[in-house]
Amino acid sequence: MTSDAKRRRALGQILLLAAGLLVLVAISAGSVLLVNKARQDSAWVVHTVEVENQINAVLLELRRAESAARAYLLTRWPEFLTDHEQAVANVVPYADKLAQLTVDNPLQVENVKKMRAAIDIRLDQFRREMDFIKRDEPASAAALVREAAAGNTNAIIRDVTDKMHAEEERLFDLRTANADRSQILASSVTIAGSCIVIALGAIAAFQVRRSLRVRDEAETKLRDLNVTLETSVQERTADLREANDEIQRFAYIVSHDLRSPLVNIMGFTSELEELRGDIFKRIAALSQSASEAAALPENATDSAEPALEGADKQLSDDFSEALGFIKSSIAKMDRLITAILNLTREGRREFSPDRINTRELIEGIAATVAHQAAEANAQIRIEPLPDITSDRLALEQIFSNLIDNALKYLRDGVPGDIAIRGRTKLGFAIFEISDNGRGIDPKDHQRIFELFRRAGTQDKPGQGIGLAHVRALVRRLGGTMSVASELHKGSTFTITLPVNWAANRKADA
Repeated sequence: MTSDAKRRRALGQILLLAAGLLVLVAISAGSVLLVNKARQDSAWVVHTVEVENQINAVLLELRRAESAARAYLLTRWPEFLTDHEQAVANVVPYADKLAQLTVDNPLQVENVKKMRAAIDIRLDQFRREMDFIKRDEPASAAALVREAAAGNTNAIIRDVTDKMHAEEERLFDLRTANADRSQILASSVTIAGSCIVIALGAIAAFQVRRSLRVRDEAETKLRDLNVTLETSVQERTADLREANDEIQRFAYIVSHDLRSPLVNIMGFTSELEELRGDIFKRIAALSQSASEAAALPENATDSAEPALEGADKQLSDDFSEALGFIKSSIAKMDRLITAILNLTREGRREFSPDRINTRELIEGIAATVAHQAAEANAQIRIEPLPDITSDRLALEQIFSNLIDNALKYLRDGVPGDIAIRGRTKLGFAIFEISDNGRGIDPKDHQRIFELFRRAGTQDKPGQGIGLAHVRALVRRLGGTMSVASELHKGSTFTITLPVNWAANRKADA
């Protein structure tokens, strides 16, 4: 599968997932809203039924009070009086509850006001009837009953309740229709969402199935590649080893071939330096003869330096200066060739793991540079260090080089403070060598690890090989090396090495 196809498939899966998520969110939000709307519509339907029931309850209590009053007037039985009093006591609370239930409808509020006025009149008639009966004036009570029956109070109550029933019936039909519509809409949204989810699920299943098929094909190819992978790795490793050995042999041969002409140049330079005296003595003698000066001593090889003047003296000085440049360049090239030979020999050396007391090893290194540290007014602090299994000689070269550099590049006039500390983490030992010296410009942090490259002011002897050699040793030991530093703020070199290193590791190979 090409990279474009992979990207398109990944984009399709992301879009499918996003679409499914959006559908689920939309269905959930719509369902919640529609369910709440249906619940509200249903609540209004129930509210309408409650209002109608409350209207009927008020009418029932009024009729019950009227019937009990007439029965008590005819029979004088106490049971009818009790029933009448209970009914009268219920009328006002029932009317108040009806007023609370209809407070949301202005039309019903007006109807309730009319009903309450008529109910107050009718209750007053009941009270007067009971007063006549208690005073044993049945004729007056009967006359009041006939007067109430002939009046329009009951008619007003009946008309008002009919209007209220009509209004609630209208609201009941409207609210029932709204509730049915909300439920239908909620069901439709749920069904549609379910269909979309099912469709997305089918697409996702298809995508998963295709991905599984592609994965199976990739696993088959991987198994086929693994069959020949080990052989390929061994062949490549052998080629790399052979190339590395060839590079080391080439460096060794070139270094030897360079040293041979260098020795010749050094010899001829020494001869030129010895001939310098004779040459300029003869030049001085010729100059004196030409100017009719005093005769030159008979022994031409006299070690006494002839007196030269003018252009001859300048020529002598230039000759000496040129010889000095040649000798210093020869010495520098000799040191570089020696360093290359040492690196070549070190590359051919076989490392052997050994259990090392790291603190003891570094204390030994510090003891060898104690005199140098005293002259530089510097102290070397060795903090707790972990013991590791590694190559002893390589570790000595690593820490010796870093401690020597720390002493070499201290700031003038500032007491030196060099600290070596260590810790372990996840099977690795982490060593830090820090100082308060000159520091290194951040732009040169990688440069200092390159072969024959140096950073900062070049006022100390060196060939620019030390840190490159140190990093190569650290890598051969299966570790890493880094530096943190700023100018005039000191440096900290961090080395990470395996706690238990084995010489047959592939990294070493």
